[in-house]
Amino acid sequence: MARIVFTSNLRRHIDCPPIEVAGQTVGDTLREVFSGNPALRGYVLDDQGRLRRHVLVFVDNERIKDRTGLSDPVAENSEVFVMQALSGG
Repeated sequence: MARIVFTSNLRRHIDCPPIEVAGQTVGDTLREVFSGNPALRGYVLDDQGRLRRHVLVFVDNERIKDRTGLSDPVAENSEVFVMQALSGG
């Protein structure tokens, strides 16, 4: 199962500890996480199901390419890292 890790910045706003889930794509794995933690979805995805503008996802240290369909592949032993970029001044 893939391991999903959320940055401490996201964890400050919502309880989302690292978790292991099954899935073949980024979308599959995130749906699994959201099924057990529905409030987290709004922090990561917009109302169209795409990554929010300031959210980045890496699979095995590679930034995903498909921010809309979340179709990037995830292997059984992958690590998926979800981070929310900080902005402001």
